[in-house]
Parts: sequence; structure tokens; C-alpha cells
Amino acid sequence: MSDPSAVRPGKSTRRRWLLKLSGVLGIVLLAAAGLKMLQVGSPLPASARADRIIVNKQTRELWLMAKGKPLKRYRIALGGNPRGHKTQQGDQRTPEGVYRIAGRNPRSAYHRALRVSYPNARDRRRAKQQGVSPGGDIMIHGLPNGLGWIGPLHRWVDWTAGCIAVTDPEIEEIWRAVPDGTSIEIKP
Repeated sequence: MSDPSAVRPGKSTRRRWLLKLSGVLGIVLLAAAGLKMLQVGSPLPASARADRIIVNKQTRELWLMAKGKPLKRYRIALGGNPRGHKTQQGDQRTPEGVYRIAGRNPRSAYHRALRVSYPNARDRRRAKQQGVSPGGDIMIHGLPNGLGWIGPLHRWVDWTAGCIAVTDPEIEEIWRAVPDGTSIEIKP
């Protein structure tokens, strides 16, 4: 005769299975509720133009400004090692200081990319003194192409190599509102 416990799971096995299932469902429900809370502000009017960008690394916010007044706030993800100023290639840091939007790449590996003018002359001098490359290719960009469905969940972790990341719809808005040459101040 076969062992009945091999056919029917015991109470402890069922309890563990139910706990795992309820945990997964809880995470799904929290994520769904969190999507609503993670959305920031209403869309910018098509005519909106920013003359300054302020990034606050500590609060993970990017502000578009016009004539000293905020146009819109965006929640962001940063480099995987966000504390401190970028000093060399591969350090996973987002630079700090005042730069400019130095161009745009509509065919980036990420959904649209606005180039930040890092490294400036000071950054290059500092890196040369340390005998390292300062790095480059710092951008404000959307999500990796094909992964736009992740949406605001990407902000739960700092995942870039030093760039400033927003959702795909947000980079579309920023792309439209920010002309080349716009000042960007990145604060610690």
C-alpha cells in the first residue's frame, strides 16, 4: 500500500504554499497600488519650455524650471553608486555640479537621451591628476529599449551607470521641453 502523505500534501505543506501564494499576491497588489502613487504630476503643455534643470540626487528628483519657477517635477533613478561626485569611468556615480544639455540621441539604446556636458574642464583635470579616465556619456534618458513597460517601477533601485533615468513618457516630455544648451545643476 502506498503512503497517503505522498498523494496528499500535509497541512504544513499546504500552509507553506498558501503563505507563498499570499506573499506573491501581496507584492502584486502593492506594486499595482504603488504605480498610482509613483506617478508625478499632470502632463506638461506642448508649448512648455524649460530654461534650467535642477537634479537633487538625495531626493531623487529632477525639476524642469522656467524663469525661476518650477514647470514639473520627475522622480528619477541614478547611477548604482550615487553618493559623491563622479570622478572616473566605471564608478557608477552621477556627476555633481553645473553642466549643460549638450545634444540629444533619438536612437539611443535607451528611450531617447539628452547628453549632459560631463566631463567639463575641471572634471578632466581632476581625473588627469588621479591618472584615470573621467568617463562620459552621462545622459538623461528613458528605459532600455523594449523595457518601457517597467514604467515607474524602475525608480525602486538606482540602476544606471551614472545617468539620470525617467520613464519613457517622461523623457518624451523632457525631450520636447528642454532645448540644447539648457543649464543643468546636479546637487548632491
